[in-house]
Amino acid sequence: MRRKILTPLKTVAIILLAAFALTSCQKVQDTGNNHPYVPPPDTTKTIDTTKYSLLWSDEFSGSSIDTTKWNFETGNLHVNNEEEYYQAANATVANGMLSITAKNESQGGQPYTSARMNTQNKFTVTYGKIEARIKLPTGAGLWPAFWMLGSDISIVSWPVCGEIDIMEHINSDSLIYGTMHWASGGQAASYGLNMASTPSQWHIYSVTWDTNSIKWYVDNNLYVTGNIANNINSTNAFHNPFFIILNLAVGGDWPGAYVDPGKLPATMLVDYVRVYQASN
Repeated sequence: MRRKILTPLKTVAIILLAAFALTSCQKVQDTGNNHPYVPPPDTTKTIDTTKYSLLWSDEFSGSSIDTTKWNFETGNLHVNNEEEYYQAANATVANGMLSITAKNESQGGQPYTSARMNTQNKFTVTYGKIEARIKLPTGAGLWPAFWMLGSDISIVSWPVCGEIDIMEHINSDSLIYGTMHWASGGQAASYGLNMASTPSQWHIYSVTWDTNSIKWYVDNNLYVTGNIANNINSTNAFHNPFFIILNLAVGGDWPGAYVDPGKLPATMLVDYVRVYQASN
């Protein structure tokens, strides 16, 4: 669960709408952390990659962050009771990879530092296949994420802008979470499921997104589908442009306040981020 600075606090309760017409999922079971659990997916359901062509990417092949593609969000963003201070110095590029590193160092009144990057006002996408190959750090208090926000957030605020969490992970467990957030009936609504994985190894995390649905994958294996056809349940936000975000949070409402100092510094490695459009 995420939010951006200048947005209202998220509603704690998840609204799981019965009419959401989910496919390829079992019935949701609330695990008490607002991110429900289902068994591992049917791995026979995979992406047909021949249907997509590359639109935008960052292969992180240089020696520094490409600031024509990425912005840095800096400071204490006062979100989710997170405990990090974001600064550009914690994101580096070398050996064809992006490293986002959380460190046990005080800055700006926060006990830890890390980095948060986004493509706001530099690249947005509506529909397509959005993916990244990532190796995640694990440990108490760590919260890495690859996600998207509606580009009109500065106008309509969260959750009206919509949010697509392509990948989130917390602490040391084996679960990868995919979630969508939006506004329905004047309240914050969410739908998301998770799957067991091996977060500390390299995996490709992706969504395919079109006028009818958003589908979440790990290594091209489908594990949850959300229906957005015809703006069902006020899902109109998901037919607008979104920008991309990469960050490594430390502490917060979801992973908890305890951070294992023995796990720091901790680094989220990103091999690439790629956005594809559907081929005609």
